[in-house]
Amino acid sequence: MHELSVAQNIIEIVSDYARENKAGHISEVVLDIGAVAGVIPDTLEFAWEISVKNTLLENAALKINFIPAKALCQSCNMEFEIDDIYTLCPHCGNMKFDIIQGKELKVKSIIIE
Repeated sequence: MHELSVAQNIIEIVSDYARENKAGHISEVVLDIGAVAGVIPDTLEFAWEISVKNTLLENAALKINFIPAKALCQSCNMEFEIDDIYTLCPHCGNMKFDIIQGKELKVKSIIIE
């Protein structure tokens, strides 16, 4: 479950930011997670609940924005949504494409007090 290490890294990033800004409490963390980022949101939420115990983020709400994946076909330049990296272009059937959205894994915002 690599989501545990992802959760711990996010907690470290947010905790460092909170300390730098002399925050006494963090009430919310918002993440952007892309469909092909390699992270399962439900598993990350479970790992988060375990990892925030006895930290500055213990009572912080975790909100996840799921970003659908989109690709741009290298052959016909059609933009289309993908579920995984093994998708064929629905227009020309080519499997060569650039992922233009959906690999995101970032802390979008933090609400501190």
